[in-house]
Amino acid sequence: MPVVAAAVCPHPPLIVPEVASGAASELDDLRAACLAAIDALATASSILVVGSGSTGAYGATAGGSFGAYGAPGVRVGAGPAVLPLSLAVGAWLLDQTKAARLPRTYRAVPSDTAPADGVALGQEIAESNERVGLLVMGDGSARRSEHSPVHLHPRAELFDTTVADALRRGDVAVLKALDPELATELQAAGRAPWQVLAGALGATTLSSGVTYEAAPYGVGYLVASFT
Repeated sequence: MPVVAAAVCPHPPLIVPEVASGAASELDDLRAACLAAIDALATASSILVVGSGSTGAYGATAGGSFGAYGAPGVRVGAGPAVLPLSLAVGAWLLDQTKAARLPRTYRAVPSDTAPADGVALGQEIAESNERVGLLVMGDGSARRSEHSPVHLHPRAELFDTTVADALRRGDVAVLKALDPELATELQAAGRAPWQVLAGALGATTLSSGVTYEAAPYGVGYLVASFT
């Protein structure tokens, strides 16, 4: 059975209020958009969270910690803190939504995953016998402004806009064609997860929409929903 719903969210640690501390309200709109998109996954029978990180598949109890980001009291999952940041943020968001109680698993894909391999993984996910809700975690370029984590790149905004337009139209061909070398240069962590999404959505007729598109702190953040 194909994926029945999907959500695309970024994974800045600052989305967790305890990490952001006094600046927590600055990402209220982003946080709300993420939670609304993930709420729509509640129609599925299980959730798969996909994000960047060293190759690994994790079960429902896999844990994650935000101690490295100044919030040691914030944890997700009951098990050891093995989840990479992208999946830990995904778990934290998921825990606050209507889909929180659904069975879940996690899958990390390396940043250097070849486009064809990412698409193939997505196609494999779509062949599941379950009604899968896919939560895809990925940031756009970290080079959107002079105040970015890395200095401004002239192609960063166009790259993020191209991805946003593809998500808005449900254009999986554009997502499949994203250049891994350019994405690495632009430090766009979402490239490989987005290509997994493209593979998973290939056989679906889901409606798509982008509900958040901005670059606070010089990093491109996109939220999209497929229902």
